[in-house]
Amino acid sequence: MWARLNRLFDAEDVWTRPLPENYLRADVVLALAMFACSAVGLEILRSMGVLGGETAPLWAQYLAMVSAAALLAIRRRYPLLTGLGATAHLLIIGSVMPLVMGQVSQQVLYFIAVYSAVAWARDRRALVGVSVGIAAALVVWMIWYIALGSGMQQILDALDDTDRSSGLVPPVPAYLVYTALINIVYFGGAAALGITSWRGARRRHALAEQAHTIEDQAEALRDRAVVEERLRIARELHDVIAHHVAAIGVQAGAARKVMGSDPEAAAGALRTVEESSRSAVGEMRALLGALRSADQATGPNAADTGSADVPSADTPTAAASDPSRSAGHGLADVERLATSLDTAGFSTDVSVVAGAGHPLDEVPPLVGLSLYRTAQEALANVRRHSTADRAGVVLRTGEHPDGTPYAEIEVLDGGRPRTGTSGSGLGLLGMRERVRSHGGECEIGPRVTGGYRVRVRLPYRPNLDGDRA
Repeated sequence: MWARLNRLFDAEDVWTRPLPENYLRADVVLALAMFACSAVGLEILRSMGVLGGETAPLWAQYLAMVSAAALLAIRRRYPLLTGLGATAHLLIIGSVMPLVMGQVSQQVLYFIAVYSAVAWARDRRALVGVSVGIAAALVVWMIWYIALGSGMQQILDALDDTDRSSGLVPPVPAYLVYTALINIVYFGGAAALGITSWRGARRRHALAEQAHTIEDQAEALRDRAVVEERLRIARELHDVIAHHVAAIGVQAGAARKVMGSDPEAAAGALRTVEESSRSAVGEMRALLGALRSADQATGPNAADTGSADVPSADTPTAAASDPSRSAGHGLADVERLATSLDTAGFSTDVSVVAGAGHPLDEVPPLVGLSLYRTAQEALANVRRHSTADRAGVVLRTGEHPDGTPYAEIEVLDGGRPRTGTSGSGLGLLGMRERVRSHGGECEIGPRVTGGYRVRVRLPYRPNLDGDRA
């Protein structure tokens, strides 16, 4: 039996229901409202003559109402004390002033007290004992009141004409059963409502904790995506700078060998060294700009609600075994990338729009690699998350009004989002991180005419030495 009671009142749960803000003020207002209702009800009953047989003085009747209402002012701060106090009040006033105790407002007050004791008790094990004690006290009081007190006489007075009884049960037992059932349903309903309220609050608390955990995990995933993207950028920095340094070494060695015999050739080699060094410094500065503090990287501008997944950071072994992760990819590989994704139900068109005086060959390797990665991520998203059966890739070069050349890639599709394939948004976060590292601009999102657009434009310094990473 005790095990069942423990399960019923959740005695094994150590969670404590938190008190809401301004709860004390609300409880005091409730106590005053209940006292006002009791006072009005008492005066109405006195005017109707119902309380004519009440021998207690009027001040005692009001004192009984005040003491009962005062219990509601502490119902959430001291719930178990409120339940015990309401039970004691019912027993005492029911014995001394039964007519006052029996009015509706007083019964509602006892109902709220029992409900509050069950709904707000912080020690659930103590609640089990208090509940059993309250139930036992009510049963004993009822038996005493009916068997030894004036209760039986009141029942007989109420049933003075027993000849009119036509039921299966005699009038007196029927009256006793009826009274017992009313009390069981009344106070049992208060306890059941309190259990429901406590469990509802417990579920809401658990859901809030789960939401907080999910938010923390999402934040950790975003931070991890930024870190992994920076590690990838660092590897690309190593490869690109290594290329430039190697080119500088070759050109410097050539200049040294022909400096005496062919000064003009030596000067050309030194010019190539100069341009390569400047290009290396510029690309290194752009990449290192992405490796800034985590607070800046995960700020409001870094937030993204896209639907792609950022690739995990690669170990050196994984990078070597996966050619798509090497630093050698560029704009010339975009068409081959698109072809590799074509299937019987999906095709990709690649077109090139080169601005006057800005061929694809002059785009620096680092910029070309970033645009290649953008196309790779965007096309993968189309295959995973869109119903489109074709996609278009456009490579553009041009010049800003200030004379700075740029390279741009745009991936378009006309499909709709595929149901149940929503990603984490970390892929687009990495894409935006890459754009910021180059000081570029991007447009990522649904198109007005339908479908999805990914457009990335990156400025660059022309690659004058003609070498490739």
